[in-house]
Amino acid sequence: MAVHSLSSVPLLPVCVHPKLSRSLNIDLISSICALRKTVTIRRIRNRNRDCNCNRIIRATMSVDAYVVGEDLPVDYADWIPKVDPCDRRRAGVLLHPTSFTGPYGIGDIGDQAFRFIDWLNDAGCSVWQVLPLVPPGRKANEEGSPYSGQDANCGNTLLISLDDLVKDGLLMKEELPEPLDTDRVNYETVAKIKDPLIAMAAKRLISSDGDLKCQLEDFRKDPVIASWLDDAAYFAAIDDCYDTYNWYDWPEPLKNRHLAALQDIYQTKREFIDIFVAQQFLFQRQWKKLRHYANTKGISIMGDMPIYVGYHSADVWANKRCFLLNRKGFPLLVSGVPPDAFSETGQLWGSPLYDWKSMEEDRFSWWVLRLRRAQDLFDEFRIDHFRGFSGFWAVPSEAKIATMGRWKVGPGSSLFNAIFKAVGNINIIAEDLGVITEDVVQLRKSIGAPGMAVLQFGFGSDAANPHLPHNHEKNQVVYTGTHDNDTVISLSP
Repeated sequence: MAVHSLSSVPLLPVCVHPKLSRSLNIDLISSICALRKTVTIRRIRNRNRDCNCNRIIRATMSVDAYVVGEDLPVDYADWIPKVDPCDRRRAGVLLHPTSFTGPYGIGDIGDQAFRFIDWLNDAGCSVWQVLPLVPPGRKANEEGSPYSGQDANCGNTLLISLDDLVKDGLLMKEELPEPLDTDRVNYETVAKIKDPLIAMAAKRLISSDGDLKCQLEDFRKDPVIASWLDDAAYFAAIDDCYDTYNWYDWPEPLKNRHLAALQDIYQTKREFIDIFVAQQFLFQRQWKKLRHYANTKGISIMGDMPIYVGYHSADVWANKRCFLLNRKGFPLLVSGVPPDAFSETGQLWGSPLYDWKSMEEDRFSWWVLRLRRAQDLFDEFRIDHFRGFSGFWAVPSEAKIATMGRWKVGPGSSLFNAIFKAVGNINIIAEDLGVITEDVVQLRKSIGAPGMAVLQFGFGSDAANPHLPHNHEKNQVVYTGTHDNDTVISLSP
């Protein structure tokens, strides 16, 4: 299956909470950083890996059709190779919307995001990479991390622009809160400010008439949307009823999704469910408007997909057969990585691991749905911890440190064959950092996905270091650093 491929050039830095304006210039790019990550500069080769070969073959055949010494056609001098428009370098910025200087304590996908796209276009960039847009977990002290979401397909409603809701007539200007100027996002404070107003706007939308209400109904009836939205809405409704650490502690009929229990929830929490759905519609409407604007400016939006999902999520609760759980629904094995340069005992992430054998039996339908959803939101996306598809580190759930784990065989090419067959070509970037063995490299190359290099990882060893610029591959995305590195800053001469 053909996907795009990339070549590498060093990246530019970015910073938390940028003070953006239309007068921004390249000297200020160091003030645009999200979670101490960086800009991407890449080359997209041809999306159809055969097209260049076909062109070369046609040219050769046209010359071979003549006898040696024979006159060539009068237009022979015009047979100059044309540069494939897909075979080009691209520059971009990694910046999560939460890092915009939103007026209410958090960046959103309103005016600041549109101004940022204008700036990207003016600066000659053509890629905007975001972190996951999923709603962050709020129960287990995740502190708003987009990698600890409660649903792999929902959008973070705290990113909804209140000002845009005013433009839609769903809020009144005088209902907006006082501006909150802060350098960091306090999710508890932001939720107290924005959640009631977004819920109010959703209720007004539900009780309204007109085109926007019709769009909401179409959104809800869409079978692709419903395939994940219904489970997410029920999960949120039940979670709102019980003050438990995770769904494992819910009453047994709800924990195991008994039909009668779910019907009771729908009757008792119908308004909550309707509001939840309407909020997801409002998020998607604003995001797609932003994405369309970015595309008109020649900006491609790159999403980010964690390989694993949290245990306390609609994904696990509604798809237990897809995960390695015991009969009571508790994880048997959890995710992590073995000891490395960053940790003597490895990293214990704690996410439930997939039951790849069970998933393969139904042609990886959960992953197919997830990839379709990603295509609906992004032009391309990075998959975190790509090496886990080849071999993954499995730690017993009762273990306290990751060293208790063992390597296990992942799904490999069978997963991507199923995805390509169901979804078609997908533009993915493989996060291939960490312990990368030959099988991981071969899997990445077999699907044509670009890997990653990090400039700050390139120094401190010998010239063979793959992160040094002279060792960069054509099919690669290069970052200045990661969340484990200090932010790179540019100094004025």
